[in-house]
Amino acid sequence: MSQIDLEVLRGRIRSMTFERGTAEQIALWREDVAEARANLVIEDMTPTGDEDAMFAMMLDEGVPPSLMPSIILGLYKPGTSQIAA
Repeated sequence: MSQIDLEVLRGRIRSMTFERGTAEQIALWREDVAEARANLVIEDMTPTGDEDAMFAMMLDEGVPPSLMPSIILGLYKPGTSQIAA
């Protein structure tokens, strides 16, 4: 699997219009994402370093976790880690 281009992804996210989280919300989301990641590890589905970095960057940009899957599905070419043009 190729690396996720975080800077391209960050640029695309910054150009999107959606309600970004407040600092307090983001802190809570970070806890939720950490718990979800721990559950994935227990289930032997450990995210890659690139995936961890992608979700951390999305939180840095204030993306609500409920919106993350649709952003990812909307930006990536199916079956690849390449951002669609």
